[in-house]
Amino acid sequence: MSLSVDVFVVDADGRMQVLDVPRGCSDLAGFESWRTRVWGSGAVRSLGARFFPVLADGDLRVEADQVPLFVDECALLRENLEKIVADSGAVRTVEEHRHALSERLANVEDAARRAQEMAGGVLIW
Repeated sequence: MSLSVDVFVVDADGRMQVLDVPRGCSDLAGFESWRTRVWGSGAVRSLGARFFPVLADGDLRVEADQVPLFVDECALLRENLEKIVADSGAVRTVEEHRHALSERLANVEDAARRAQEMAGGVLIW
């Protein structure tokens, strides 16, 4: 099973509406095991991340007003990709793991940008 990243908006009745992933974009946010092995890892926590570690215990819902802080956290993870890769116990080669992690983080970053453009939130589940 895989983690997905989606953009959502809240309608006038307060219901969350998950939006379709635009053509050319990907909703892949990693393997289910990445909840603890990557996003909730000691390396990510040691950076001071507060959003991604939530995935270790459940789904992550970033409300629209929190998206700018989430974008900053994505940048923090991107800047420390090598540390995260080294700590997460790559199943494949280090290069393959770095590439996979970078691609999944890019999908999350893309969803966060789209969420900001429409005053929406981000859901990783």
